[in-house]
Amino acid sequence: MIELHINPNSKVPIYVQIEEQVRSLIAAGKLRPGDQLPTIRQLATDLRVNYNTIARAYLELDREGIISTRRGRGTFVAGQPDEEQMRRIRQEKLRMILRTAFDEARALGYNIEEITRTLERIVQQ
Repeated sequence: MIELHINPNSKVPIYVQIEEQVRSLIAAGKLRPGDQLPTIRQLATDLRVNYNTIARAYLELDREGIISTRRGRGTFVAGQPDEEQMRRIRQEKLRMILRTAFDEARALGYNIEEITRTLERIVQQ
């Protein structure tokens, strides 16, 4: 069983949080091709979110070829992502990490220049 956690206070929509976590689990090898995901109804109950929120996340992941739904059998991690899919998964993960950090810094009152200078210093180290 996979463990997903949502932050209802995040500016990131819940369905995007779910998509991102599934992608991350696959990229980290914690979910492998053929692994079964919880049903939409079960995950909605576990996370205490609307059924349609989970359905939207699963639909997007299915469109991207990351998961595959087999009518009457369940939802599974699709075959091994190819190089391009892995690149997109990793890029999206990085974007989400940086977006979260940026949003938090802005909420704390840092301006764009301060954030940029600090990030440049980190990169130089």
